[in-house]
Amino acid sequence: MCAGARGSPVRRVPPGASGVPHARSAPVRRQHRLARVPVRFAVRGRADIDVSVRAGVRRVGGVPYAPGDRGAITTRPGAVAPAPGGTAAPSHPFGRTRTGGGGAEEPRGSRVRCGAGPSGPSFRSPAHPIRTRTRTARGAPAVNVAYRHSGFAVTEHTLDVPLDHTRPDGEAITLFAREVTAAGREDEDLPRLLWLQGGPGHRAERPDAPGAWLRRALRDHRVVLMDQRGTGRSTPADRHTLAVHPDAAATAEYLTHFRADSIVRDAELLRRHLAADGEEDRPWTVLGQSFGGFCVLTYLSLAPEGLEKAMVTGGLPSLTAHADDVYRAAHARVLDHNARYVGRYPDDRRRMDEIAAHLAERDVRMPTGERLTVRRFQTLGITLGAASTFDRLHYLLETAFVPGARGPELSDTFLRGVESAVSFAEHPLYAVLHEAIYAQGGRPTAWSAHRVREEFPAFDASRGGPLHLTGETVHPWHFEEDPSLVPLREAAHLLAERTDWPPLYDLDRLADNRVPVVAAVYHDDMYVDREHSLRTAAHVRGLRPWITNAHAHDGVRVDPGVYDRLSAMTRGEV
Repeated sequence: MCAGARGSPVRRVPPGASGVPHARSAPVRRQHRLARVPVRFAVRGRADIDVSVRAGVRRVGGVPYAPGDRGAITTRPGAVAPAPGGTAAPSHPFGRTRTGGGGAEEPRGSRVRCGAGPSGPSFRSPAHPIRTRTRTARGAPAVNVAYRHSGFAVTEHTLDVPLDHTRPDGEAITLFAREVTAAGREDEDLPRLLWLQGGPGHRAERPDAPGAWLRRALRDHRVVLMDQRGTGRSTPADRHTLAVHPDAAATAEYLTHFRADSIVRDAELLRRHLAADGEEDRPWTVLGQSFGGFCVLTYLSLAPEGLEKAMVTGGLPSLTAHADDVYRAAHARVLDHNARYVGRYPDDRRRMDEIAAHLAERDVRMPTGERLTVRRFQTLGITLGAASTFDRLHYLLETAFVPGARGPELSDTFLRGVESAVSFAEHPLYAVLHEAIYAQGGRPTAWSAHRVREEFPAFDASRGGPLHLTGETVHPWHFEEDPSLVPLREAAHLLAERTDWPPLYDLDRLADNRVPVVAAVYHDDMYVDREHSLRTAAHVRGLRPWITNAHAHDGVRVDPGVYDRLSAMTRGEV
């Protein structure tokens, strides 16, 4: 999403700026105004919204629900009716039928340094061994598996990539990825699928706790789980590692290289590395969840030649909105989810008010020693947008109070659960870069979520009235109250005031997109605005959205049917 005014032109990414080649010559710059294409819907009965859009955008009205509840939306006369589920449909208009394939790796005990070009410079080092793949007599890859468990065969890859892709000979950081296959199929020449994790600042899923999508994807693919730069086993970025920089300005400058554009360029170097040693440089499929979907749109903008097809779940961003527009819409959705929550658990309204009053009167410390303030307690609302955590909040709140020497006290069980949910210790980049993922176009984000929240007095606990939980927002005071963020406070302020962010999306290229793209748009998504998503879907040539209220934001993780539906859409079967 863009930090410029809505409808303002977005500067094109210069061809070759990252060394990632463009698939075609740059078109003439032109200004885009994203389309609004309304189609009205009426609410009836109790079934799913289940709409796959082949062209244009359908505007969908709101249906109150809590994750797991289902309403129904049917088209009114004159609207385009959704296709029945399972009905055969023509193949993708671009007629792409290529398949990806296996690849070869550098020898064991080696480490690859990748430049930005198709075959960047390399050097050898005994550190960080890379598992090797050789060829069998029939040409299928024979994999030296790192380990096996739970029906998975896992191979590990480590390579060096430029910190700044415009300076391929400059400072390098480490990129780590796991390649997972179904046990017994590791020597098959399967096409690859890259999972782009939500976030920002979250490591890739681990095979010991796979989402529902993973086992389903392994029927047809080798799945690559890449730890995005700064996370997991890639070079980490936290208060310890960032302390090596001489000052906050240097830290902030370093962190500018951890957005979607750098993640995509890393992915391209990884893709080429996996197809090394003379093998065909074949594109792969990408599946982007939430922020991973933002990365997919950046991938389509920077390096579409690397993509066979793309799937997005709960992650079509606005291409031009400023962060203020994003959070203004988000705050309203969070209030709706508060209402749904207390509608399901009405007694929790009183319980949350009692907890807030207790925190306002006493200095309550979590097991880590951090003080739990009312405003930090309110951030538990981030759990309201996912089916896997919506109800979990209720079972945490019911453990809140125990008898104490001075009367009721907040239990250690409760405080430990709150600390786990509200701390950024495991993913500090999420806090530092959360607003920067929307920054382009010459305007600072300037603590957008914090400023815009003033327009919603219901979130102000000091005004009295029922307490409302907040959503996916980061505030300046987080860098005063969370020990994992305190050392990054000055750098975070510098990033919030920065204005020279490069563009993340190429509107011309997206309007002329040639890669098959499908997207699940969750009708009542708390984290990603539906209307922003549908305007983006209308702009990207050939993108087919599936609008559904049968799932919350984490649908692809909890129900393999989400992956099945999107995969069928890419094949033209739905």
